[in-house]
Amino acid sequence: MKLRACLASLLLAASTMMAVEIDAETFLKSLDGAKVLKGRAMEYELSGASYRTYQPEVSPSPDGGLFVSLRIDHMRGFLASDDHASLEVTISPDGAIVAAQSSIALQGITISSDLIKGTAAASTTVTTPYVDRAVKIGTDLVADLSSKLLREKIVEPGRVSFPAAIRHNYNLLFQSVKKAEVTVRPADAPKPVAAPEVKPFQPNQPAVPPKK
Repeated sequence: MKLRACLASLLLAASTMMAVEIDAETFLKSLDGAKVLKGRAMEYELSGASYRTYQPEVSPSPDGGLFVSLRIDHMRGFLASDDHASLEVTISPDGAIVAAQSSIALQGITISSDLIKGTAAASTTVTTPYVDRAVKIGTDLVADLSSKLLREKIVEPGRVSFPAAIRHNYNLLFQSVKKAEVTVRPADAPKPVAAPEVKPFQPNQPAVPPKK
């Protein structure tokens, strides 16, 4: 009886668990530019070219981690159409970047990287875990994009430096990954249903003849 009571109390008690999240506001501020589009994007300059990064789109993954999608524009001026890039990052439940992929859309040309996955080994640095894995993924991602961009003989400065701008956003996105405590409360226990009233069995009584 005591064991059942202990189990019931454990099930009903609120539990605390760690969850991973993206601090989107801190990420945009770290780009150190001018906010546009009602604060949902940031415009900034890198290597003499102008870029615009939008607020990350974040969705939870089935394993408890996150899938983050980021849009980056290369702003080419009033007389030319902008170039566009996407950066997709998969983050594990413990805050490690496990995979990344990116694509660049120029005028009539689309360049997509391979899906870059990290190894299972984490960094040995206690204060900054998973840094080695994140650095390796970012390095391989930019190398893959740059080599494919070179094959297309792209020479425009802002376009040539587009992979570096993607890496810049990747690094800042990694720094905006936060862990937060989440309180998980159990669902309300169902209310007990009252048992129907059972009346004692009474045999049929003979009919009483009416009085004359």
